[in-house]
Amino acid sequence: MAHTVNRLSRFNMTALALGLAFLYLPIVILVIFSFNASRLVNVWGGWSLRWYIEFFNDRAMLEAAWMSLRVAAVSATFATLLGTLAAIGLARGERFAGRALFSGMLYSPLVMPEVISGLSLLLLFVALNAERGFWTVTIAHTTLTMCFVTVVVQSRLASLDRSLEEAAMDLGCNPVKAFLMVTLPLIIPAIVAGWMLAFTLSLDDVVIASFTTGPGSATLPIRIYSEVRLGVKPEINAICTLVIALIAMLIVAASFASKLSSSQGESAAPL
Repeated sequence: MAHTVNRLSRFNMTALALGLAFLYLPIVILVIFSFNASRLVNVWGGWSLRWYIEFFNDRAMLEAAWMSLRVAAVSATFATLLGTLAAIGLARGERFAGRALFSGMLYSPLVMPEVISGLSLLLLFVALNAERGFWTVTIAHTTLTMCFVTVVVQSRLASLDRSLEEAAMDLGCNPVKAFLMVTLPLIIPAIVAGWMLAFTLSLDDVVIASFTTGPGSATLPIRIYSEVRLGVKPEINAICTLVIALIAMLIVAASFASKLSSSQGESAAPL
């Protein structure tokens, strides 16, 4: 039996190693070659920060990066506000009329192909004669990411004990004050995790942004995609490495906030 357990353990470790290599080996290679001194992306020429310096001297890339950061921050904030309100409505209004329709429409972007979402938003902006640029991309990304925030916050609300709010109201709080004083502090980590998830998804999007952006307002993923079509430059490796580092930090922070929210939710759950 011990021999079988050891053999299965080695098999599991091998499968895990192969899976991680399949997922992350290309990223590791990209990061390493971002420090390549050679102009040829497939020829190693020694360690250098040359392409990071090139990026910070590339005005067009910097403008695209700044555009992406602004869109991601604003759309994530809007998505977090709207998604949190939607989560409260779904978690606290189990019997309101049209709940199933509202829930289905809210979660449809989770399964809707991004091409369809981008095209429908483009047709909407054209019908409204809206000038495509920062705000159209922001609205599109808010639509895309709001459902993810709703899922995160709703799951935390479902794990909380509503008797805590009821006890606060028995002690004289009105429903709004009871929510602000009791429930909101418990779900803040989930709200923060939802914001970070929305920020990351917005920063990564290229399909919907390509439909809703206009001249002079290209985001960083669109700019990178247009550059790669003409051939991969070493500068692209440096840019992608910086994006990977930023997203990794956000994922770690979101994971920490989610675990904190989960532990608080378990402590507040009914025994």
